[in-house]
Amino acid sequence: MHAFRSHTCAELTKENVGQTVRLSGWVHRVRDHGGILFIDLRDHFGVTQVLADPDSAAFKDVEKVRSEWCIRIDGEVKARHPELINPKIPTGEVEVFVRGLEVLGASEELPLMVFGDQEYPEETRLRYRFLDLRREKMQKNMKLRSDVVRSIRQRMWDKDFNEFQTPIITASSPEGARDFLVPSRLHPGKFYALPQAPQQFKQLLMVSGFDKYFQIAPCFRDEDPRADRSPTDFYQLDMEMSFVTQEDVFNTIQPVIEGVFEEFGGGHKVDKHWPQISYKDAALWYGTDKPDLRNPIKMQDVSEHFAGSGFAIFAKILEQDGTQIRAIPAPSGGSRKFCDRMNKFAQEQGLPGMGYIFWRDGEDGMEAAGPLAKNIGPERTEAIRQQLKLGKGDAAFFLGGKPEAFEGVAGRARVVIGNELGLTEQNRFAFAWIVDFPMYEADEETGKVDFSHNPFSMPQGGMEALDGNPLDVLGYQYDLACNGYELVSGAIRNHKPEIMFKAFELAGYGEDEVRKRFGGMVNAFQYGAPPHGGCAAGIDRIVMLLADEANIREVMLFPMNQRAEDLMMNAPSEPMADQLMELGLRVIPQD
Repeated sequence: MHAFRSHTCAELTKENVGQTVRLSGWVHRVRDHGGILFIDLRDHFGVTQVLADPDSAAFKDVEKVRSEWCIRIDGEVKARHPELINPKIPTGEVEVFVRGLEVLGASEELPLMVFGDQEYPEETRLRYRFLDLRREKMQKNMKLRSDVVRSIRQRMWDKDFNEFQTPIITASSPEGARDFLVPSRLHPGKFYALPQAPQQFKQLLMVSGFDKYFQIAPCFRDEDPRADRSPTDFYQLDMEMSFVTQEDVFNTIQPVIEGVFEEFGGGHKVDKHWPQISYKDAALWYGTDKPDLRNPIKMQDVSEHFAGSGFAIFAKILEQDGTQIRAIPAPSGGSRKFCDRMNKFAQEQGLPGMGYIFWRDGEDGMEAAGPLAKNIGPERTEAIRQQLKLGKGDAAFFLGGKPEAFEGVAGRARVVIGNELGLTEQNRFAFAWIVDFPMYEADEETGKVDFSHNPFSMPQGGMEALDGNPLDVLGYQYDLACNGYELVSGAIRNHKPEIMFKAFELAGYGEDEVRKRFGGMVNAFQYGAPPHGGCAAGIDRIVMLLADEANIREVMLFPMNQRAEDLMMNAPSEPMADQLMELGLRVIPQD
């Protein structure tokens, strides 16, 4: 017999009754039923009930074990009494009578229980992540992650993509976040960087003639933590293709993502039609570039109904350049109680409030109610209702000013309204391509123009587009949104040096600096670079959605906490003096 097990803790069935078996695993829980000791023995695969009574030679050893001890048992498989069968587990028809037991690893008192559904502080869970990962939910999530990665790989291989691994130690590259720098021992005073993404390398692979590339790539960004983002590192499905248009990239990645969600989505509906929405329209309709299309609410511009109206606040706002009044329709939200609740929500978001109108029964049929309705009068109110296609029992909320100042709050309000009114469809994955991103943005204080997205993207219109106002230039850049999260980001690349130099010049980077920072890619583009494009899909966010988790740390093996600390491994840590000397570095104490 094998030194540790003849079967896993999920394999035994009534077909094994009468056999002598050996199992190894962890003590999930111990129960004493009138002198008979029952142990739920757990391994990665499942649970088997084992028992010992005072007649067993191993009884005294069984008495000593505690939760999460790692043990090996030898015993005889017996059928459970029909009334004691547990249909919830594969081994529920049998149990094992213990003849011998060996403790493989005893456990100290547990800082968190593996058995049960108790909630523990995140700091405790991350400090003892090896225990937290033993819990059933975490085992299930990590198995899901492994299966999703396997499925993605197979789907990419089936599409004739080559899997290559690109360097981890490389040069700094602007990807919209801070680099993690690595000091060089052989070149004192110089630094490598951990790649924010394999961006330049995958483009160089296209120049090298490989045509289709992918990898499950680790990416490193020194970012502020969020529920849907790791503060240090993450994994993405990174892909690139030669001789392709934007539509070719969409048509290639959609079956991969769609197939994964169908395979692991638990029967949830997976949308087949993925609309293409311009960045401008997404901001107008949804207040975000990653809309949740399960929510049917579309915001609309209703400025014309408030210009010169009796509602002085909005009328004065509209006298300023670049301002707008937007309406958030709220079907079935037509009660003062709900309207007051949403007004309070706006105040909690830092705004003075939200104007509202709701429609209800009146003396002569339907009437509009609320402060706004009284100020702008029945004709304007009716025009708003007609535009928004609302009726009795419905409401609308209004925000005004420069869109960039209120769009975020409007988008969050749309989400809250959709959820509270039961308008957002559950058990569905709704996808949308967000396209036509602006290439550049201007700093509000300095007016300085910089890239707003991937700097290596091809501007729509090529060189001619760069001769006008940079803020009007659109790029062949695209994101895929799903249920309010960004899953994929990509672009058709700028493969022509002269256009690249001009694009970077508009953002304040001279040709010499571009050659210095991106010399490898600029040099390669002078030797017959093909048109190419691609994208990257976030593995962590995909698994988070499939696992129905709200926090990305629930689907990562060893995540950092909110302060970007690894409590289990004590990172970051102070370097040893000899390490600093070897690297020619000195740490300046912070006040």
